[in-house]
Amino acid sequence: MSDPVVPRRDAARRRALRLYTLAWCLLAPLAVLRLLWRARRERAYIRGLGERFGRYTVDWRVPAGRPRLWLHAVSLGETRAAAPLLEALRRECPELGLLLTHTTPSGRAAGAELLRPGDLQAWLPYDLPWAVDAFLRHFRPQVGVLMETELWPNLAQGCAARGVALLLANARLSPRSRARWGHWPALAQATCGALSGAAAQTGGDAARLRSLGLREVVVAGNLKFDRRGDAQLRQLGRQWRTAAGVRRVLVLASTREHRGVAEEQLLLDSLPPGGLPGVLLVLVPRHIERVPALQQLLQQRGLRHGLRSAGPAHADMAVWVGDSMGEMPAYYAMADAAFIGGSLLPLGGQNLIEACAEGCPVVLGPHVFNFAQAVEQAEQAGAALRVDDAAAVWSSLLGWLQDEPALQRARQAARAFSTAHRGAAQAQAHWIARSLQRAQQDGARRQAPLRPQ
Repeated sequence: MSDPVVPRRDAARRRALRLYTLAWCLLAPLAVLRLLWRARRERAYIRGLGERFGRYTVDWRVPAGRPRLWLHAVSLGETRAAAPLLEALRRECPELGLLLTHTTPSGRAAGAELLRPGDLQAWLPYDLPWAVDAFLRHFRPQVGVLMETELWPNLAQGCAARGVALLLANARLSPRSRARWGHWPALAQATCGALSGAAAQTGGDAARLRSLGLREVVVAGNLKFDRRGDAQLRQLGRQWRTAAGVRRVLVLASTREHRGVAEEQLLLDSLPPGGLPGVLLVLVPRHIERVPALQQLLQQRGLRHGLRSAGPAHADMAVWVGDSMGEMPAYYAMADAAFIGGSLLPLGGQNLIEACAEGCPVVLGPHVFNFAQAVEQAEQAGAALRVDDAAAVWSSLLGWLQDEPALQRARQAARAFSTAHRGAAQAQAHWIARSLQRAQQDGARRQAPLRPQ
């Protein structure tokens, strides 16, 4: 007797996908308006607009017999994390043909540096069934790899229908995100059940992904530990430090806003009564479009400031605002210590590994659920401090500046922490290469002519 539960589950998944697709259809015009709004400052957002709906004019020419890998890295952080993975993959598969897709211009600009002759870049379409199908029909990848947190129901279903193995690399899923998916169990099952596998950063990430219905999950570490430092950016940071004069440098990195509250405002409101004498404060917001609002905030508080785009910091500046993209390692290289944003507000924090790689110890607020294990490991190593509020951020940063031996121990611990957890790139590349090999073998069997009986 057949199990009546299975048809009910399948029906629930189909209903969930239909509702999800309907929501996307209703929201797609708003998504386009958002692109147009962002294009006021960055025209790249509306270049190739048709690709967002599956209309492609570029062809991906990969010689017959070579593996065809598509990798999706949403934005700048994911693209940087993909760099060591692609380097290791090319060692595993020297003839690899690569299609690299993105969602943001910053990711696409960084991705252009990872291409080799014959590789191609494109925008990933919105998660609409017909756009996804057009994308897969046009490019015909054998294996797809999504970076970190990209769970798209129609994309997963489309790949499963076309026999494209879809993998989640450097995967992470916070308890908060798991709880959100828990409100839509049928949609979660339809998405994760269609994936071929995931390489999770931590055991906790793996357990949460399995609970959503993902069958093959391995724990392979965090690619961000494997990212190589950029010698040119490091040298640029040292030049900035020299230009700033004989001062200590504190960086407020990847600061964010949430529901009308800005972390910069919380931090400036909590400055010690005497200010920060002998210290240059470098403010680098997560989103560059917030810079005008931050300038207004600094002006209201009478803080002399300048922009990175206008030149190096001068000796008479109290605050230097980082309004550039792709230079975060340089800001960390010039710093004595840093605060990592997205952690004072309930946003889950930002990547601290990049700072530690430059020997820059970090202070974080209480909300670090996006990087919980890395933060815990950094704390244990002596490379990071986690505090409860903005006042404690200043207390911790100034505590390091006032205790030179403690600061040097923290800087050494940061470097040691960043090198102690490497190896994820090779592990994940080997895992992906096995899927590519299976896909090629399956394709060869399908194309082989039938032998006469």
